[in-house]
Amino acid sequence: MTITQPARRQTFAPYLVPLLVGGFVAVALGVYGRAHTPTGYAVGLSGFSGAQAMKSWLATGTFVLAIVQLVSALAMYGRLPGVRAPSWTGTLHRWSGRGAFLLSVPVAFHCLYALGAQFDTPRVLIHSLLGTFFYGVFVAKMLSLPKRDLPGWTLPMLGGLAFTALTGLWLTSSYWFFTTFGVTL
Repeated sequence: MTITQPARRQTFAPYLVPLLVGGFVAVALGVYGRAHTPTGYAVGLSGFSGAQAMKSWLATGTFVLAIVQLVSALAMYGRLPGVRAPSWTGTLHRWSGRGAFLLSVPVAFHCLYALGAQFDTPRVLIHSLLGTFFYGVFVAKMLSLPKRDLPGWTLPMLGGLAFTALTGLWLTSSYWFFTTFGVTL
């Protein structure tokens, strides 16, 4: 006689906390950015001609590190044909992510505090929405990392969403700035 195990029921509970907290972060940033009266100035880093140049270069550094994140994740998950991930790939992935996050903080702070969430032109509207979405997805991904009961596709999906949002952010900010005003420090 064979004993069969009852079918394991899929539950969405492990997803809820990271997604709810990430959603809360995205909405809270959007509300703050919209309700806050922009100051026009927030962060000044030496060596740049102005805040826009500073933000464009830091965002470009963030984007380059995000590309490192994408390639290292693809290597770790065995998605690069003919490439076997070296043992240090996980370390590279973690440190490039930390670096990308650290570079993004002064940019996001300046955007929220000095400029606020603006909806006056399509480019700025998309940029504002992507910015809040990016940090929401980032928080959801970070909260999902220690959870072992999530399906294997969860982290790649959240990472892919974060990379897609960051790509849109870079295109609507740094790329726009460099093609409009030129590549300057």
